[in-house]
Amino acid sequence: MDAAQLASTTWVVQLCAFALAGVLGAVLQASHFCTMGAISDVVLMRDTTRLKQWALAAALAILGFAAMHSLGWIDPQKSIYGSDKLLWLSSLTGGVLFGVGMVLGSGCTSKSLVRLGAGNLKSLVVLLVMGVVGLATLKGLLAVARVNTLETIYLHAPAQAFVGSWLALQTGWTVPQASGVAAACVALTLGVWSLRGTDAHQRPMLWGGAGVGMAVLVLWWLTGVWGHGLEHPETLEEFFVATGSGRMESFSFTAPVAMLLDALMYFSDGSKRWTVGMLSVLGLLLGAHLHARWRGTFRWEGFVNRSDLVRHLVGGALMGFGGVTAMGCTFGQGLSGLSTLSWMSLLTLVSIGLGAGLTLVLQLRQLDRQD
Repeated sequence: MDAAQLASTTWVVQLCAFALAGVLGAVLQASHFCTMGAISDVVLMRDTTRLKQWALAAALAILGFAAMHSLGWIDPQKSIYGSDKLLWLSSLTGGVLFGVGMVLGSGCTSKSLVRLGAGNLKSLVVLLVMGVVGLATLKGLLAVARVNTLETIYLHAPAQAFVGSWLALQTGWTVPQASGVAAACVALTLGVWSLRGTDAHQRPMLWGGAGVGMAVLVLWWLTGVWGHGLEHPETLEEFFVATGSGRMESFSFTAPVAMLLDALMYFSDGSKRWTVGMLSVLGLLLGAHLHARWRGTFRWEGFVNRSDLVRHLVGGALMGFGGVTAMGCTFGQGLSGLSTLSWMSLLTLVSIGLGAGLTLVLQLRQLDRQD
């Protein structure tokens, strides 16, 4: 691939990522897809509809990723989740804090972008605070604390970052074979549960879950196949175009919000470049906005009182720190990471659910005491 082809491929991947995120934003807006909403529905109303929607998205993403791996199109070790260091304390701490923050902030990062697109100014405040704190956690004062404390504690597990690679070591199978078996078992379990016992009013929401799962897969293909090159024209090294990490990526929104804020603030220095993550943030926001305008649901909303403002400020800060520390949000670790069956993604997802669930229970008890 020469320099001209590299520039053309980069532009196409960026444009497709932006357009795909726009479609995803419309799907999220239309289907009310929300990880926090799924957890709150179960905790507060014992309603599993949105949890089944999420499970179907995860099942499709897991199965599709394993299929691409088996075909030799992609290698999970070349994703941002492939590491010999299992940062279990970072995943646990960041996940719990993110879970708490998304309840206080009325939604995770993707939901905040969707709500902002529909006119919710509270989400704008959450995203700005989250971006500032996330940037500080990426490369500021909080980054120093993160690296020197949480990231000093980890498990060293060469070639065992994923369930599939671990299973291959236990059985003697090849990694693609073991990954396929593990993915089939997990995806089948999630898929059967999500489709079992659904009634007429639940089925339209399940289509939203299917759309989300497919969007995750398409972006994996864009960055891992279309945007992959074996020899960069300048460095002569293997490369993945337009990704922030230099590896193949799928949807994640917390760190990209921080990087987008950094790029906009220091755009004139000439060193900033548009990444798939940053364009996904803008595409998701635009897609949600256009759908809200089309359906006539766009409404300006603001804070009710001072306590409402404080709660969202704290929520945004916790999501910024937690999302970066755990290397992903409910999308970055909960769907994109989970599709690879990364051990860290599984731990982060459980931690997010734990943090969100406990916060919802405490809020419910506080309301009961006030009544």
